[in-house]
Amino acid sequence: EDSLPDRVQTWIRNAVDPAATVRATERLHGGTSSLLHAVSLDTATGTRDFVLRRFDNVQWLREEPDLARHEAESLRLAVRVREDTPEVVAFDETGSGCGAPAVLMTRLGGAVVLSPPDGAAWLDGLARSLCRIHAVDAGDFPWKYFTYTDLAAFGTPSWSRCPEHWSAAIAVARGPRPSYPPRFIHRDYHPANVLWQSGAVSGIVDWVNACAGPAGIDVGHCRVNLAQLFGVTTADAFLSAYEKYAGTAFRYDPYWDIVSLLDGSEGEPSVYAGWTALGVTGLTDTLMRDRSDDYLSSLVVRAAEFTGA
Repeated sequence: EDSLPDRVQTWIRNAVDPAATVRATERLHGGTSSLLHAVSLDTATGTRDFVLRRFDNVQWLREEPDLARHEAESLRLAVRVREDTPEVVAFDETGSGCGAPAVLMTRLGGAVVLSPPDGAAWLDGLARSLCRIHAVDAGDFPWKYFTYTDLAAFGTPSWSRCPEHWSAAIAVARGPRPSYPPRFIHRDYHPANVLWQSGAVSGIVDWVNACAGPAGIDVGHCRVNLAQLFGVTTADAFLSAYEKYAGTAFRYDPYWDIVSLLDGSEGEPSVYAGWTALGVTGLTDTLMRDRSDDYLSSLVVRAAEFTGA
């Protein structure tokens, strides 16, 4: 629903300006693991626009009870990125004010683009912006990278038409983890978290999973999304664009691509609800399975070439 409870509106006003009035609220769609609302306030200095995220996923909160503080601290570090990022205004770590843990942040201009008129320029912008995130030193940022999937327990999927390739990929993922210089990583970098205006990136959102970790896991996560949205050729073109901007600061290792794919492969692949909410059409669960298989097979080939096997 578009409206916010009175107690939440009061919390927002107190965080910004107790004398402000709420002009409008609107439910934002595209996210699947939390509630997002746009909030406009009339203040003494004019109308100001914000986004409120409320964490209502019980399982996620059980696993990571500090989600609100995590995103707030991620946003504070993200201001060093040479792209616009939301500024944290306030956060409610326990939910005492909002009924659920919440983060209030400034709202960025721009819109998500998932059907770009110029695919090459679009991929180029995605790659350049990701390099700018990775240029930030994570320093002593307390949140560290970890895999979402238990790789030791991951089994060959029954839905796949190339189970032997999945077995080979699982073996790579269970092997030695490559060393890496810890960088500031977004951890959920994909096209639906990048905003555009006038053909250029205007901002990067959704920083709740940011951490210190390997740049390759961000590259890999974006490539999984691109492979499922468009196919292997697009995912490979993004990698080439990223390598162009990263230069010698990045050494590609297919290990991170494989782990990224396994991280999101629990159960049969299906169309991501966030894409549908943002207007993407023409995708089917069957297509997602086929593209996941195709992409996985391409990674097995890369891994063999990488190791000289």
